[in-house]
Amino acid sequence: MEKQLKLVVVTGMSGAGKTVAVQSFEDLGYFCIDNMPPSLLPKFWELVRESGKIDKVALVIDLRSRAFYDEIIEMLCNLGSDGLIDAKILFLDASDEELVARYKETRRSHPLAMEGRLMDGIRLERDLLKDIRLKAQLVVDTSKLTPRQLREEIFHNFDTSKSTSFHIEVLSFGFKYGLPIDADIVMDVRFLPNPYYIADLKNKTGLEQPVYDYVMDSDKTTIFYQQFMTLLRNIIPGYKKEGKTSLTIAIGCTGGQHRSVALAERIGRALDEEYPVRISHRDVTKRKETTNRS
Repeated sequence: MEKQLKLVVVTGMSGAGKTVAVQSFEDLGYFCIDNMPPSLLPKFWELVRESGKIDKVALVIDLRSRAFYDEIIEMLCNLGSDGLIDAKILFLDASDEELVARYKETRRSHPLAMEGRLMDGIRLERDLLKDIRLKAQLVVDTSKLTPRQLREEIFHNFDTSKSTSFHIEVLSFGFKYGLPIDADIVMDVRFLPNPYYIADLKNKTGLEQPVYDYVMDSDKTTIFYQQFMTLLRNIIPGYKKEGKTSLTIAIGCTGGQHRSVALAERIGRALDEEYPVRISHRDVTKRKETTNRS
């Protein structure tokens, strides 16, 4: 049986949070499209089915035309008639007072009131969208929601994986090649015994058992590892609660080939028991001579 494709049509009032919504759907693994003409949808779905690589799509509609919305509703009905597409409409709304406040704060012009009163544009748009709002499976009033709360609402309703929406990246690196700019947590392990100064280990990496054992056999390493893992297990739930979809933990030593690699491997494997984890080693293959091997 052919796999059912999921389609979410994201629409609603200008200023109600469609930008936050589409970013949230992207983080959930949806293929997002902004303002595709309804006439192109059948061909698009045909290409999606042939590729077999896309099974979740979020279609953002932001045109203020009643004819356009009538056309999209008809098209959705036709697409869903064979049971291969599960289509839902998400309508984002907000009170007139909140929309006015948001436009005033951003100093933007309402698209339907470029040369007139802001309230006139809001009222016209609300009238144009009243039919599509009635047909929506989910209406979210964002008047009192922060961007993070809207994100949580979307995750709650559209995250089909649940257990894989948050993942951890454990990265090893060498300080002499620069800090990883995308790291959320950076830990310096240059205080640990350095295998570089052991002749038989100098040209190996932390991915090899002799180097790994040398790093882990240190009492300093044991104490550090236990305390750092306790810290991580206490703070990671807080990152999840804040709505982060990923957390990058960077472990650094001088060259990024021995100590940081071994620790990243051990930390990553331990965290993988509780979270989806990917381990990578940015500088493990680099060799850059230096006179300072602290």
